[in-house]
Amino acid sequence: MTSRTFSSSAAEASSPADGSTAPAPVLVVRDLAAHVAGQQVVEHVDLEVAATGVTALLGRNGVGKTSTIKAVMGLIGRSGTIELDGEDISTLPTFKVASRGVAYVPEDREVFSGLTVAENLRLAERRGGPHRYDLVYELFPELRERGNQAAGTLSGGQQQMVSLARALLNENRVLLIDEPTKGLAPRLVTDVAHALARAAEVAPVLLVEQNLHVVRDLAHHVVVLTDGRSVHHGDAAAFLDDPVATQRLLGVHGGPAAGAA
Repeated sequence: MTSRTFSSSAAEASSPADGSTAPAPVLVVRDLAAHVAGQQVVEHVDLEVAATGVTALLGRNGVGKTSTIKAVMGLIGRSGTIELDGEDISTLPTFKVASRGVAYVPEDREVFSGLTVAENLRLAERRGGPHRYDLVYELFPELRERGNQAAGTLSGGQQQMVSLARALLNENRVLLIDEPTKGLAPRLVTDVAHALARAAEVAPVLLVEQNLHVVRDLAHHVVVLTDGRSVHHGDAAAFLDDPVATQRLLGVHGGPAAGAA
């Protein structure tokens, strides 16, 4: 499979099959490099997150997927261009990136273990904006029931609910979600996938996910990293149905039966 490259125009939109013009991508990343403690962890990443739906960021373990998301958030040192709705946010500190409407769901959930579920959610409230508790409790009714329980005493799946709920509580422009099904039992994976599908209805999602069943169900577009570099982007189903490409880039055989990468 020949990897495609991005247009140099950050605002250029692709044309759908019906000939209409697709909305410009909500997030555009060009020539992203990132480092931690002086060590380069991302070398050259280009990606776009469509204005709707789910874009999956794929790759083998250790290729820089989590570092890419952290760099977008400003959590690690980075260079390159990061545009949100056409605004350059590449030099903004993390709190200003978040205030622009970029929500981050970290790989290890990172709930405030000593605070209650309700307190974790209240801390996520963005000042001056509406807070979508109706949506949060629609997706995760258990969180309402456990509002007074310390988040640190929750199961891993319940903590993942809290982490996702914090991102969904505010009206965001894009959700960056890192490994939401990692370590979860199959039943909980299904529940989280359902929540992600609902989340993508209210904001576009950049999703890092190793479970290819989940990617197949949710993603329309994929970006694949190798050794800190973006090496492929294209239609999700076409990529996952190509066993040669998935074996070469992910180390797994693609096709309808493909599972975790």
